[in-house]
Amino acid sequence: MASVSIESVRKSYGANEVIHGVDIAVADGEFCVLVGPSGCGKSTLLRMIAGLEEISAGLIRIGTRVVNEVQARDRDIAMVFQNYALYPHMKVRENMAFSLVLAKRPKAEIDRRVNEAAGILGLLPYLDRYPRQLSGGQRQRVAMGRAIVRKPQVFLFDEPLSNLDAKLRVQMRAEIRELHQRLKTTSIYVTHDQIEAMTMADRIVVMHDGAVEQIGSPLELYDRPANAFVATFIGSPAMNMLDGRLGADGASVELPGDARIGLAVPAGAPGQPVKLGIRPEHLALDGAGIQCEVAVIEPTGADTQVIARFAGGTLTAAFRERHRLQPGERIGLAPLAGMSHVFDAASGRRL
Repeated sequence: MASVSIESVRKSYGANEVIHGVDIAVADGEFCVLVGPSGCGKSTLLRMIAGLEEISAGLIRIGTRVVNEVQARDRDIAMVFQNYALYPHMKVRENMAFSLVLAKRPKAEIDRRVNEAAGILGLLPYLDRYPRQLSGGQRQRVAMGRAIVRKPQVFLFDEPLSNLDAKLRVQMRAEIRELHQRLKTTSIYVTHDQIEAMTMADRIVVMHDGAVEQIGSPLELYDRPANAFVATFIGSPAMNMLDGRLGADGASVELPGDARIGLAVPAGAPGQPVKLGIRPEHLALDGAGIQCEVAVIEPTGADTQVIARFAGGTLTAAFRERHRLQPGERIGLAPLAGMSHVFDAASGRRL
């Protein structure tokens, strides 16, 4: 196992720079998730760690070794791809053993490692089948097994669950996390799905437009987002963002329609344009709160999501209680004490 250090890394295609000086330190044995919208540069960064893309500037270290000029096959990493990348003409056993055969390892060692990995992943009954005879989840396990048999210093995962259906994704999330807890190998996992990031990561790196927006544990990012982008990207349903101004004391936000929301501490200068962030589960029915009209009611079973219109836009609320609300009904919504977030309107940074 080894740590991974990414230092001032940049990537350009001609004059177009797509990674803008990224710094990330992944500790030995950590499960780190790179998350962000499509096109933010997360997969490009992973491919640079793997040696599949050249680095335009900066350093990448695996352990203490700078690997900028090291070929992919010599970096002691194993990568699991989105499309499984299995050889269709080879049986499961042969797919898993392929890298060890290339390395000319003894047959007894190859058999032992393949059987060991297959046992961990529940693949022993399928070793003599071809990939076409397997389900999507089983194929992804074979891809992971092929990585495990190499016993690399670092596992790299490039959106490995995006081709699976919703139920299987949930199952495979748990299996990959359990696998990491068992093997304790440093892992870097790329996804655009923030639920995957929240449920799997020791630490999350949120990326946007080729730059790192924030690094932290899942709950750090959820409870204290550094800026409006992270606030709205992390969490489902997304955080409500309302345009407003700080009141005369700087400790309240004035919203359209004469609504005023008190803050736990002053956030800035009186009159400063801000965005008020409120998570849906932190809104409560309160006749004295923001006056809204119910637009849509979405029962999910565990909770009920209510989308409501008010003078300045819309609010989404999530209630555990089963309130009897109807479209068109007038309600008041108030944030729970101390649960509001305030961001500068121009820069988006947290105040």
